[in-house]
Amino acid sequence: MAKEIMLTGDRPTGKLHIGHYIGSLKNRVKLQNEGKYDPYIMIADTQALTDNARDPEKIQNSLIQVALDYLAVGLDPAKSTIFVQSQIPALFELTAYYMDLVTVARLERNPTVKTEIKQKGFKDSIPVGFLNYPVSQAADITAFKASIIPVGDDQEPMIEQTREIVRTFNRVYDCDVLVEPKGYFPPKGSGRLPGLDGNAKMSKSLGNAIYLSDDAKTVQKKVMSMYTDPNHIHVEDPGQVEGNTVFTYLDVFDPDKDKVAELKEEYQKGGLGDVKIKRYLNKVLEAELAPIRERREKYAQDTDSVYEMLVEGSKKANEKANETLAEVRNAIGLNYFGKFDK
Repeated sequence: MAKEIMLTGDRPTGKLHIGHYIGSLKNRVKLQNEGKYDPYIMIADTQALTDNARDPEKIQNSLIQVALDYLAVGLDPAKSTIFVQSQIPALFELTAYYMDLVTVARLERNPTVKTEIKQKGFKDSIPVGFLNYPVSQAADITAFKASIIPVGDDQEPMIEQTREIVRTFNRVYDCDVLVEPKGYFPPKGSGRLPGLDGNAKMSKSLGNAIYLSDDAKTVQKKVMSMYTDPNHIHVEDPGQVEGNTVFTYLDVFDPDKDKVAELKEEYQKGGLGDVKIKRYLNKVLEAELAPIRERREKYAQDTDSVYEMLVEGSKKANEKANETLAEVRNAIGLNYFGKFDK
């Protein structure tokens, strides 16, 4: 019996950080190694161009960085198909067909799109490609007949829009060609890390992230600069744990939950300084990040092999997407010349 197909990916707009690692990468590796699914991992360069079209070098330079991050965390090309979105022409043709089944009003109502338009400050200058990216994402998912999509909670509206497109297509063309996907979400409370500055979101643009490629000295420097409790001025002062970024990270990264509970109690009573707790967090992070960093450095010494891996993955993805495209064309009735094909 064929395995269910899992599809997920990232936009190559820079190196990946530990927020990506906790929010999705770690979970992908787990699902990959369980062997239950057939994983397709996409580097979404075309989607990244929707708001970076005037800076293509950013995408070009980031492609290899994202691939290195994938390999470093444990994504394995022998178990997962790692491919590049722009190298799969069928995705763009599928997007064109689906666009005819979705209204502009529906795209504008998508909560994720609305939020991101506001964040990026587009106002009345929204690129058509950006507004349309839920349709493009539906093409990505359906091209591979993916039924499992690991995403963060904020992407649930995108999955729902894909389901709508699948149902509409299958109903309009009286077929069952497209597969309706479901989201695979991280456990509540573990999906998003705050930034080092206490901002609700860790992001490249805000410069408040620890990257998977950061060396040990850089990680330590960033940890020591982290936001804690602004009222915890002296060691003996009682400290606030809620909203304290250092303790949020310890909750996520430290496997010794009893130790974290003890540290929280000591901090709240007074007697535990910020410097000491940050040093402890740095030690915990290094235990997790050092093996990732070592693997990344090894792969970075032979980037030609990494590009070859992407070529092979894209070839395999192309074959799968072309199969779906042929079925979609047949369902619509665009197979005019079938009997002339040799």
